[in-house]
Parts: sequence; C-alpha cells; structure tokens
Amino acid sequence: MENYRQKYYPTILQGIHLVILYIFIQTVVDFPLALIDYYKGTEYLYNPIKKIALGVGSVVFILWYGIRKAKAPVLEIFPVKRFNPLVLIPVVTFLWGTHNYLDVVNEWVAKMIPAPLWFWELFNKIFEGDYGFMGAFLKVAVIAPIVEELIFRGLIFNGFRKNYNAFVAVIISALLFALFHLNPWQFPATFVLGILLGWLMLRTNNIFVAILGHSINNTLVLLTVTYWQPIHEHSIYLLERNKLLLLSGLILLLSVILIYATSIPWLRRNRK
Repeated sequence: MENYRQKYYPTILQGIHLVILYIFIQTVVDFPLALIDYYKGTEYLYNPIKKIALGVGSVVFILWYGIRKAKAPVLEIFPVKRFNPLVLIPVVTFLWGTHNYLDVVNEWVAKMIPAPLWFWELFNKIFEGDYGFMGAFLKVAVIAPIVEELIFRGLIFNGFRKNYNAFVAVIISALLFALFHLNPWQFPATFVLGILLGWLMLRTNNIFVAILGHSINNTLVLLTVTYWQPIHEHSIYLLERNKLLLLSGLILLLSVILIYATSIPWLRRNRK
C-alpha cells in the first residue's frame, strides 16, 4: 500500500482558502462603505480609523487562524535566522532593473487590457497618506510589507516549502500574492516581487529579509509616483530605451549573482 507523505498546513488549496478568507473579511466592510461613498459623496472608505481597525482586525484574525491550523512554533512559521545585511544592496539594484523592464510589460498589458479611470484613481489613493509623504511611507513601505509578508512568506510559504519542492513553493506563493491584489495591471510587478521574496526566504530563512525586500520595492514605487518628473529627467532615463534595457539587464544579472553570494543557504545549513 502506498505511503502518503504528511501534509502540513497550508497546502495549495488551503493557501487559496486563506487568501480568499482574508479578501472576504475586508470586502464585507469595504463594499458597503464604497456604495455609501459613491451615492452620498462621503469618504467613509478612506477614514483613517476605519482603515486601522479593519487592517489590524483582519490581519490578527488571519494570523491567529493560520497559526492555529499550522500547529507549528511561531518561530518556525516566521523564522528569523541570521543573515548577511549586504544582501539588501543587490536587492535594491535588482528591483530598479526589474522596474525598468516592467514598464515595458505594463505598456503591453495596458494596450491589451486598457485600465479604467477608476483604477488609476484608486492606485493613486494607495500612495496618498493621511499625513503627507510620511503617512504614505508608513502605509505602503512599513505596514503593507509587514502584513503581507507575515501572511504570504510566513504562513503560506512555511506550509508550501514543507509540502512541495522549492520551485513550486516559490512560484505558487508568488502567484497567490499577485492574484491577491485583484487587478491584472499590477499582476506582473507583484508576481516578480513574490518570486524574489520567496527566493530570499529560501536563501536566508528570515522573515525580516522578506519584509525589508518588500519595503524597498514599495519605497521605490512611492518615490517614482511622488517624484516622477525629476526622476525621469535624470540622465540615465534620457538614454534610448534599448540602451536603458541593456543596462538594466546587466544590472539584473549582477544583482542575482550578488544576492546568491551574500545570502545564507538555509536549505544546507539548517537541514536536520
């Protein structure tokens, strides 16, 4: 009789369920408020108190639910092994190069599926803080990375890398991470980011590296949105597109090599 390997929480189906549950909790509150705002011209959906209460409440519930189902030590789900901080330098350059290629991909996606006006209004609101730039930074570069990484590179990735090989764990967790954002125009960027963060988790086994990598990405996006014109007036962005992409490709290749060289391969050093 065939012996079946023990399944740990979550499997792929359980990971999908966890993400849907998280989205459902937020939608239950957001959808009626969005309708009220639309018909009455109010701003309940973007009320700071509401956002904090819903954000904290939904995340605490999902983490409690997931940890309870995983039945594993907290430091196993959210590992904090030692890592080389120099790994963050090539992460920055990797993300810069990736963003240049994603600009081309996003143009193609926009032609195939034109983004409606409401999407850009909603996208811009993400990077608008209640307290100016620092409020936006706190929201997109601190809170969002912590919340999303605890769920995707913590709870979900912990189960995936126990149940499946490394490739499947990284790709499927990145796919769920991209689908979680619920729009095709963000999909390429979030999918690539998810792959990078999953690889960093495999290499370092430290949830803080994933959080910092996510934070770096969101900071770059925030700076680009806030200072679009002065950034794109820099001499490097005045290069012909082919030359800029060639330079970005070389930087990407070097960044991958340096990330590999400066990260700790936990799969070898922490194997029991």
